[in-house]
Amino acid sequence: MTERLVVIGGDAAGMSAASQARRRRGPDELRIVAFEKGAHASYSACGIPYLVGGEVGDPEDLVSRRPEVFRDEFDIDLRLHSEVVEIDLDRRAVAVRDTGGADGAGGGGGAPRWEPFDQLVVATGAVPNRPDVPGVETPGVYGVQTLDDGTALLEALREKPERAVVVGGGYIGLEMAEALVRHGLRVALVDLAEQPMSTLDPDMGALVADALRELGVELHLGERLEGFEGSGGRVGAVRTENRTLPADLVVLGLGTRPNSALAEAAGIGAGETSGIRTDRRMRTSVEGVWAAGDCVETFHRVSRRPVAIALGTHANKQGRVAGINIGGGYAAFPGVVGTAISKVCAYEVARTGLSTAEALKAGFEPVGVVVESTTRAGYYPGARPMKTKMIADRATGRLLGAQIVGQEGSAKRIDTLAVAVWHEMTVEEMTGLDLSYAPPFSPVWDPVLITARKTAQRLEELRGRA
Repeated sequence: MTERLVVIGGDAAGMSAASQARRRRGPDELRIVAFEKGAHASYSACGIPYLVGGEVGDPEDLVSRRPEVFRDEFDIDLRLHSEVVEIDLDRRAVAVRDTGGADGAGGGGGAPRWEPFDQLVVATGAVPNRPDVPGVETPGVYGVQTLDDGTALLEALREKPERAVVVGGGYIGLEMAEALVRHGLRVALVDLAEQPMSTLDPDMGALVADALRELGVELHLGERLEGFEGSGGRVGAVRTENRTLPADLVVLGLGTRPNSALAEAAGIGAGETSGIRTDRRMRTSVEGVWAAGDCVETFHRVSRRPVAIALGTHANKQGRVAGINIGGGYAAFPGVVGTAISKVCAYEVARTGLSTAEALKAGFEPVGVVVESTTRAGYYPGARPMKTKMIADRATGRLLGAQIVGQEGSAKRIDTLAVAVWHEMTVEEMTGLDLSYAPPFSPVWDPVLITARKTAQRLEELRGRA
């Protein structure tokens, strides 16, 4: 008897799960149907700021696989413009509403139809945080969550606005601020936090703030957003507790939260982060129901606590794990250490593991050391400055986290540090790492090695005083 797998969500996690299940079970054994409420599937949401900024020339460049590839080559029935509005676990079916479109999904509107499933993958992603303030629904206030959002913002930029306000100083907020500057807009950024990129320690976040100011972004940090004011049927200003900022358009960059409401309404358990709870094989609390991607809660290998971190790297891996298991194999997702990287103006920014504040909250006694170095040998053309910070546990010397802010050639060193955090290395052990060296790529003492040595020395000093 042919089994029916239904996938809710047509992006990284959902389509990875569907593809992996198909590789292990043919269409005579497993029929796969995937529902995606938007107009695009399997695309890079992380590339949207670069589409808006002009580095990426066409929205289609961000699409990894078109729907017909899934249908024709993988025998996966991917249906766009199809929103799942209810999961009925007793009935083993989902209610699907057509949202319109020209791909055969339907003409929009009408009563939802019920689609049965034997197994279900919930890959509903994340939803952007929207401030609960007056005027948030005013035309001209944009979120940047989907490819459709990105194309809508591009359309608005064709109207030649002059002033923009970005609300939120996380990765997306800062990338969007730079993209808008590239379009020639005067850009202001508002954030309640005292520094941009609050996942960094304050001393490293200050470097990011300086980079934004050099770019010409007007920073209003530590200010509470109070509302948006309209003008001529569109947004005209952003009001904070301290000032009113004129704006022809506004971009919200306040982060996301797991889109778990659909699952929770059906009785599928969520955790303390509001993400759907799964085991290491991506199984939920309900037999035959799996979840993966930004909608789930996962395990942090350093803090040993549940976290919800929206990243395409995690989503693809979790979807792959779910698909392998659905297909009859065995796979497990081992958790995360919170590695992330971004570019702001001429600066690269990266972090892994825990910040100092996060380490204190997790019960460690963190010691942080910052080292200034260069990306290449100092005498080699193109050497650029960079700062590396390591955070180690005072008692054990274990590397708990690391942060990098520097110019071109800096930030991918975070991957070396992420491996060290993952394997619970001490900073003393790291001083002996056999890292590559040639003047075009690194000083003879790589910044990772220098910082590890300085951190180990600092720990020895502290122990000597105890």
